Amino acid sequence: MKLLLIHSDYIEYEVKKKAIKTPEEIEKKTDRFDEALTVFTAIEKIDADSSDQAIKNAITEITKTAEQLKVKNIMLYPYAHLSSDLASPKQAQNLLIELEYELRQKDFNVKRSPFGWYKAFKISCKGHPLSELSKTITPGEKDDESESLKKERKLSSYWHILNEDGTLHKIDEFDFKQHENLRKFSFYEKEKSRAVKQEPAHVKLMKKLEIADYEPASDAGNMRYYPKGRFIKKLLEQYVTRRVVDYGGLEVETPIMYDMQHPTLSKYLQRFPARQYQIESDKRNFFLRFAACFGQFLMAHDATISYKDLPLKLYEMTKYSFRREQSGELTGLRRLRAFTMPDVHAMVSDMDMAMDEFKIRFNLSLSVLQDIGLDTNDIEMALRTTKEFYNENKEFIVNLAKRVGKPILVELWDERIFYFVLKFEFNFVDKSDKASALSTDQIDIENGERYDIQFTDMNGEQKHPLILHCSPSGAIERVIYALLEKEAIRMSNGEKAMLPVWLSPTQIRFIPLGDEFIENCNAYIEELQNHSSLELIRADVDDRDESVGRRIRDAEKEWIPLIIVVGEKEKTAGRFKPRFRSSELGDNNKVYSLEELAGIIDSYGTGFPTEPLPLPRLLSKRPRFK
Repeated sequence: MKLLLIHSDYIEYEVKKKAIKTPEEIEKKTDRFDEALTVFTAIEKIDADSSDQAIKNAITEITKTAEQLKVKNIMLYPYAHLSSDLASPKQAQNLLIELEYELRQKDFNVKRSPFGWYKAFKISCKGHPLSELSKTITPGEKDDESESLKKERKLSSYWHILNEDGTLHKIDEFDFKQHENLRKFSFYEKEKSRAVKQEPAHVKLMKKLEIADYEPASDAGNMRYYPKGRFIKKLLEQYVTRRVVDYGGLEVETPIMYDMQHPTLSKYLQRFPARQYQIESDKRNFFLRFAACFGQFLMAHDATISYKDLPLKLYEMTKYSFRREQSGELTGLRRLRAFTMPDVHAMVSDMDMAMDEFKIRFNLSLSVLQDIGLDTNDIEMALRTTKEFYNENKEFIVNLAKRVGKPILVELWDERIFYFVLKFEFNFVDKSDKASALSTDQIDIENGERYDIQFTDMNGEQKHPLILHCSPSGAIERVIYALLEKEAIRMSNGEKAMLPVWLSPTQIRFIPLGDEFIENCNAYIEELQNHSSLELIRADVDDRDESVGRRIRDAEKEWIPLIIVVGEKEKTAGRFKPRFRSSELGDNNKVYSLEELAGIIDSYGTGFPTEPLPLPRLLSKRPRFK
C-alpha cells in the first residue's frame, strides 16, 4: 500500500467522470474537509493477498502521524497514480471501506472520496516538516506468525465443477445453462467479493414482519429481535438441538471469552482468519469466541476417553459467537458480528471412522435444511480439499454429489494449509446473487494433537483423535435470512410468500364480523386445541375496530397461513371456509370443521417443537414494533 500523507488546511474535490466501468455510487459530487490529514492511498496486489495485516499496518502509520499532528479529521483519498502494481478495483474498494471503518473505531472523523471516479481537487498544505510524508506499507508477517499461515496467504485455488457422474470440469469450461444458481455461486466464491452494494431483499421483510431490525446503540452486526423474531429463533434453536441430540450429541455449555495468551489458543488464533473482538479484564487480554471449538476442545482435553466412547459428539448452541466482520459486508441477517451457531464436534479414532461419520452428518445437514424449508433446489454445494485427497477418495466425494443430485463446486489445493483436509458447505444464493454458507462439516486432522486430546485405544495406547466440525444448519440468523430471501424470490415470481407452518408465529387467525363473535372465536381456539395431537396450535383473534377487508389485508401482509372470518353463518353451522395462504394447505372453495383444520396444522407440525403465541391473543392488546 502506498500512502501520501498531507497535513492540510483544507482538501476539496469535485467528481468529474467515471475512471472504471462500475465506480462507487455517489451521494454528492463535491465535498470539503478542513484541518485534515489527507491520506492519498493506492491499494496494491500484495495488500489484497494479506488484507488484515495491510489494514493493521496502515492504521498504525496513519494513527501515529495523526497523533503527532494532533489531528482528528482524516480524508481518505484513493489515488491509483502512486503505484503501478494495483489490486483489482473490487479488492481496493473493499480495503478502503475497511480502512475507513477501522479509523472511525479509533474516534477519528473520517471522510472518504468516492472510488472509481476522476476528480478535480484542491489542497492547501500546511508547509511544516511533518506536513508531507510518503509511506510504503508492506503487509509483512508478525514475528510470532506461523509458517503455515504465511503459506496460506500464497495458497492457490483451482476451481472445478463436479457432475454426479464423476466428471470434473474446469469452472470456465462448464456449461451452466441448466444451473444458473450454481453459476452465480461459483463465480461469487471465486472472486471472493463480500462487500454489499445494495440492501438485500430480506432486510425489508424482516422489518415489515416485525422479526428483527438494526440496533443503532450497539456495534454494527448486532441485531434486536422483536417477539416474533425471538419466537422464530427459539423454535429453530430447539429443532436443530433436538436433531443433534437424536443424532447422539452431548449438549454442553462453554464460556464466550478466552485468554489470548493461553498457549494452545494463541497458536489456534494465528491459524484462523476471523477477526476477534478483544477485551481486557484484570490486566489480561481476552477474545470473544468465534466458534464453540475452544471450549469443547479444552473440555475434551480434560476428559477420560476410551475408543468405546467414539465417536464422541459434543454439542453447543452458542449464544453468541462473535466475528468482527468487515463493515462493508454487514447487512441484515446475512452476515453478523454476533450470531447463534449450532456447533457439534465429533472425536473419531481414524480417517475411516471420520469418513463414515462425515456421511452421517452430511445426511443430517441435508435433512435439517429440508425440514426447515430449504431443499436441494434452494442450495448449492461447495467441497474443498487437496488434489491428493480428492484423487485418493474420488468415489467418496462423487457419492456426496450424487446425494445432492446436481453438480457441485469443488475447490482444490496443491497442498493442505488449513487444519482440515476435507470440508463441505451448503450455500444459499439470494435475490441479490450473493451466496451465504449454511450447513458445513470439516475433517480436522490437527487440533486433536494441538489440544492434546487423547483417547485410549483397544491396545491400551494413548492416541489423538481426528475431529469433525459440523453446523447442521449454519447460523440460526442466517437460516432466517435464507427463508426470507427464498420468499422474496417467490414474490418476485408472482407467488405468495409464507414461512413454514410450524415456524409461523400465528398459524390461524380468526376475524370476527362483530364484537359479539369474539367470544365464539376464543371458544373455537380452545376447541381446535382439543382436536389437535400437537401440544399447541397458535391461533389469534383480530378484534380491532377495523373493516373486515382491512383486517384480512393485514393478515395477508403478516403471511398468516389460515385466515377465518366468523359471523352468524359460521357460528350456526360450526363449519368454516378459510383463506389458505397456499393451495398446498387446503382448498379455498371448501368448508372445513375445526377438527379438519386442526388436522391440517398437525400435518405440518408433527415432529417439530412448538411454543405459545409470542404476543397477546387479541390483536387490540398488541404493541407495534416497526
